[in-house]
Amino acid sequence: MKLIGRFIFHIFSNAIALLVAAYFVPGFTFRGDFVAILITATILTLINIFIKPLLSFFFGPIIILTLGLFSIIINAATLYILDIFSAPLTIQGYLPLLYGTLIVTAVNMVLEFISRRFHTEE
Repeated sequence: MKLIGRFIFHIFSNAIALLVAAYFVPGFTFRGDFVAILITATILTLINIFIKPLLSFFFGPIIILTLGLFSIIINAATLYILDIFSAPLTIQGYLPLLYGTLIVTAVNMVLEFISRRFHTEE
């Protein structure tokens, strides 16, 4: 049950992060309703579960050599894959992709920190 709860938390966290990125980054647009954002966030969560670890494994030496900065490229690749598989999301160019990656990563980090903070107090 804990695994399902974390999966649902990641879906809502990704949904919030995508909406924040779409609001603040010109060229990073999302056109859809509540169901569309949940489906898009679910696709992003599945990409983060299955594809991102493979990319991190194969590019591990480069991540180590760049002191972790290459992980931004891997996060951008996951958003690019999401752009391919999700019709409501449109990312127009590399700069909106980079800014969107930074915002999605930051929002997910903050929400994960808040979640762990409240979870450990119980």
